[in-house]
Amino acid sequence: MLSYVLNMSYGNTGITQAQQKVLQLIAQGMSDKEVASVLGVADSTIRNHKYKLREKEKQAKVFLAMMELLSEQTQKEISRLEGSVLYDAHNSATMVDDRYNITDKEVESIRKTYFNDKGGLKSIPAREKKKLVVLSEIVKNFVPGKQYEEKELNRILKRIYDDNAAIRRALIEYGFMDRTNDGTFYWVKE
Repeated sequence: MLSYVLNMSYGNTGITQAQQKVLQLIAQGMSDKEVASVLGVADSTIRNHKYKLREKEKQAKVFLAMMELLSEQTQKEISRLEGSVLYDAHNSATMVDDRYNITDKEVESIRKTYFNDKGGLKSIPAREKKKLVVLSEIVKNFVPGKQYEEKELNRILKRIYDDNAAIRRALIEYGFMDRTNDGTFYWVKE
């Protein structure tokens, strides 16, 4: 489980790639000296990373306590708006920003606008926020953990939209799916 969390994107963890590597090596039981040696950096660099990580930990604990107290005091959750709920970005999102500032009501409206009754896509939205909703619906057509050959992936996408190559590229670009370097196999990122 630690390995899974350590490999999450910066947008989810707030931890740089260098900090991720330091934590991975520490999790393997390495001493600070060994970590520095493996990474080819000075001992003081590891000390600096550990200091910054400890500061992030303190900030996270204070923030969680603050949010818990807010929820208790107001009897409201921060993700709830009047009559709707804010959606979270998907776990493998490549970049988390205000494009994910979307409610359940907006999601339903976008679904109705861009998909027909049979699940076919009418058009690819130009606006990023709408495109993310459309892609999150399309990725539901694939089984997590299963690898798809490109031909099979294209066949499934073709049923959804004629320009299957554009959809395939967008699924990769926005972090919904991944592929082998040669493009032979594709899978849903978890």
